[in-house]
Amino acid sequence: MEFTLLLDPHSPVPCYQQIYAALRQKILTGQLAPRQRLPSTRALAQSLGVARATVTQSYNQLISEGYLQTVVGSGTYVGDQLPETLLHAPDTEPGPSASPSPLTLSAYGQRLANFAAGPSTEPNTPISFRYGRPALDQVPLGIWRQLLSRRCRRADWLDYAADPMGYGPLRGAIATYLTQARAVQCHPDQILITNGTQQALSLATQLLVSPGDTVALEEPSYLSARRIFASQGANLHPIPVDGDGLNVDILADATGPIRLVYVTPSHQFPTGAVLSLPRRLALLTWAQRQGALILEDDYDSEYRYGGRPIPALQGLGSGQSVLYLGTFSKVLFPSLRIGYMVLPPALGPIFSRAKWLADRQVPTLEQAVLADFIAEGHLERHIRRMRSHYDRQRQAMVTALQTHFGDRATILGDKAGLHMMVRFQTDIPDAELIARAEQAGVGLISAAPQYLGNSPGHEFIFSFTELDADAIATGIEKMSTICAQLQS
Repeated sequence: MEFTLLLDPHSPVPCYQQIYAALRQKILTGQLAPRQRLPSTRALAQSLGVARATVTQSYNQLISEGYLQTVVGSGTYVGDQLPETLLHAPDTEPGPSASPSPLTLSAYGQRLANFAAGPSTEPNTPISFRYGRPALDQVPLGIWRQLLSRRCRRADWLDYAADPMGYGPLRGAIATYLTQARAVQCHPDQILITNGTQQALSLATQLLVSPGDTVALEEPSYLSARRIFASQGANLHPIPVDGDGLNVDILADATGPIRLVYVTPSHQFPTGAVLSLPRRLALLTWAQRQGALILEDDYDSEYRYGGRPIPALQGLGSGQSVLYLGTFSKVLFPSLRIGYMVLPPALGPIFSRAKWLADRQVPTLEQAVLADFIAEGHLERHIRRMRSHYDRQRQAMVTALQTHFGDRATILGDKAGLHMMVRFQTDIPDAELIARAEQAGVGLISAAPQYLGNSPGHEFIFSFTELDADAIATGIEKMSTICAQLQS
């Protein structure tokens, strides 16, 4: 038999899919009855003016889904086992009895539902001062590709990892690097490889913080860390930050036991302050006296432009009260989800079990490539080169702010890291300035969400890593113009 199928040669949908959809529709609507014989693939192809292979592909898909069946020596037929309800499904609305039961979340799920759990909205503008990303165009992809190719010629990374703590050679390379570059006191056995800093924070919170425990943290502080602590049911106790970092005197005066304190001492996020040596020693003494633990997040300490990097807090004490966190996402590229923790020896076994239950392991291939990258000296050379690159970008940002704002803009913190926080002398609400800047093609990030309490306002976080000097100057100039227009 012959029948008509309408094909659109200009449609982006391939011809075989058009034929498949048309035949399926005829079967479902009864235009092609069960056990009705269809034309051969050759005949239908000639009728439609398409290649026989195109019709064959359509038939094969319909056969695999049960709409057609073949009979050897006879031909292709509409399937005779199609359910009657599928061919004549009535259009009905579900009644009240069909309403699904409401889902009940756990206490953890309910806490997550109380705040925005996903990534924050970032500006999608030609010039964006968003923070958290390194200069991706400076990543030594050629070297990384060579190391990856070399590793892929081997098969020792295909199986499950033997140790949930991480790939042994990478842990050894990290231990050597941290000892030399950050004065961290550690042995490879103390290092746990994690899927970024987020997982490190999550594991530490699950294992060390019970609902109702108090967690002290800097004010302002890293929003994602704060959300992780809150999701566990912790009581959050903000401690003010000034030019010397966390105010340890105020921490010491806090009433009630504090289970854990979260700090970013080498480049406080987001203010950029560096925790002074007297306060570092005071914090270690306080933690030992109180039996509290310190989470030291050393997220971008490699980049310091006014001298050598500040030694880690962990290396100043016995290492028994400090859990040291680091990441390679800021040093190399964000999709490299490899972070690490340096744990007090007593905590290693329980963190190993928790890591195994969470996701078993970080992908071995990426760990092996990173271990080679470090061991062969590529990481050290990359950091040295990027330190000079980011220093130039930061100077361009400072110059632009001084040129267009003068003393109406105060750069907070030290000469370090991948961002700076700037306080402006203005009466313009943050939201209005952000909206007007976005209309002008400039993306701004307010520091207000990083505060647990009330934000003083007029503070913004600027990254200088992804923009060249011209784009930085243009973005700051546009911001200055907008401020002048809104205040006139």
